[in-house]
Amino acid sequence: MDQPEAFEFLGMKLIDNDLWKLMFKFAINLIFLTAIVRYVYYRKTPRKNYLFTFYMISIISFFICFALKKFDMGVGMGLGLFAIFGIIRYRTNPMRIREMTYLFLVIGLAVVNALSGNLSYAEMIFINAVVWLVIYLMENWLLQSNEEDKTIVYEKIENIKPSRYNELIADLEDRTGMTIIRAEVGKIDFLKDTAEIKIYYEELPENR
Repeated sequence: MDQPEAFEFLGMKLIDNDLWKLMFKFAINLIFLTAIVRYVYYRKTPRKNYLFTFYMISIISFFICFALKKFDMGVGMGLGLFAIFGIIRYRTNPMRIREMTYLFLVIGLAVVNALSGNLSYAEMIFINAVVWLVIYLMENWLLQSNEEDKTIVYEKIENIKPSRYNELIADLEDRTGMTIIRAEVGKIDFLKDTAEIKIYYEELPENR
């Protein structure tokens, strides 16, 4: 059956049949993006700056892929986009491995949803649902601990001795106001009487 003739204005189509496909695929992408970012990630780690980042990068990745797909650039284009986004660095605030993983997930799903020309809608929904289910189970069943870590410079160098580990933990908890799970001593500078200590703590909502 012949496709209806599309109206054009200044050499561009005003509308074509791909508009409805775009809207439906975007709705699917947005639903699963929200399920992953808002109702899995944000419930565990309520950082609004990353919430904004995940949403915007996923949305723009979806539209870029869908628009470039019109040029029939194939799989190579999708792989090229992964390479481009793979070099994203937040130099003023380096992303943790966990946030980088979520970033990769939202970009990956956006690319799959936008380039799913040969997939049925059932297959596309199945892919998104499986990814969401795995993330949900990992976050809520297998990885229930909200353990976080950070490296600090510590000047009471006499407390870094193994025999004074309890005093070190007590002093760190008193200074930071956090419950320290464990601490690891790293680089020691005896000239400045300081040491780099990596502390592991249970992150609470008020600390986020």
